[in-house]
Amino acid sequence: MKPVIFGCEGLTLTDRELAFFSKVKPAGFILFARNVEDAPQVAKLTAQMRAAVGRHKVPILIDQEGGRVQRMSPPAWRKYPPMEIFGKMAMQDPTLAASALRLNCRLIADDLRKVGITVNCLPLLDVARPETNDIIGDRAFSSDPALVAALGRIVVDAHQEGGVLPVIKHLPGHGRATVDSHLDLPLVETALAELEQADFIPFQVLKDAPFGMTAHITYSDIDDTKPATLSRVVIARIIRMKLGFQGVLISDDLSMKALSGNIDDLAMETLDAGCDLTLHCNGDMAEMQAIAAKIPLIDPKLETRLATLIRHVERAPIPNRADIKRRYEELMAKF
Repeated sequence: MKPVIFGCEGLTLTDRELAFFSKVKPAGFILFARNVEDAPQVAKLTAQMRAAVGRHKVPILIDQEGGRVQRMSPPAWRKYPPMEIFGKMAMQDPTLAASALRLNCRLIADDLRKVGITVNCLPLLDVARPETNDIIGDRAFSSDPALVAALGRIVVDAHQEGGVLPVIKHLPGHGRATVDSHLDLPLVETALAELEQADFIPFQVLKDAPFGMTAHITYSDIDDTKPATLSRVVIARIIRMKLGFQGVLISDDLSMKALSGNIDDLAMETLDAGCDLTLHCNGDMAEMQAIAAKIPLIDPKLETRLATLIRHVERAPIPNRADIKRRYEELMAKF
């Protein structure tokens, strides 16, 4: 098995993809809108992925946040609000917000679990600021670090109650980035002491989350030469030691323009820097082949850890969706 999460091209695995994944055996997969049509199709695709690698307990990821970032969308699935809605709701009625957010995430988890998706890249723990780039925007809960942490905890717990593993992102904080890391490399020049007093707080509170995702951002007061994803300093000293995160650390997508260089070298750099898994999303076969040829086999302890995480959430009871839906809609109607 290779310590990489790969995407695929379309709605079903091609013969070429099946042969490649069967040989390489990536640690996991990630789905995007291009891979999603309806529930039967997604369920068939995730079953194909498991069959290709010969493992049932394989992490299959998606970004199902709500708002602008919802890969499984209407009409096949309900439309979910962006997380900012729950931050605004909490300013008026914290109890209402907490209950509505929990039910919202239980519905999302149920959608994912039914089609074989085991990991959702949520919650964002990025603290919003006036200068925050629109790529984060209403995906962030709030500008209040304590509120971000409190709502983030609800998302983490509700997902796991629903049988899906959450991913906290983007470590150690994307809120001060003023450019879109999909297009360019953001530079944050804020002093470390100031980051500690705000941006880092939600990640410290949620340090027990099972998965975390790095930010493609250079924090000049920590490491002025490498972005967090590629920085041993940021990962070891900040993410692991100062924030205390001990979960499985995944790089953000290697295909994003914030990173420059050969894709296979970048994959190796993320692992050398301290990421447990490297993430490649675009499904480009030539790039995936280059990555697979470059990176080593996965640490057996990490392989066991991933299977244990999946096994743990598989034990979650099947919810009464109709009851959750009814209560959720009653609460949202009050806001």
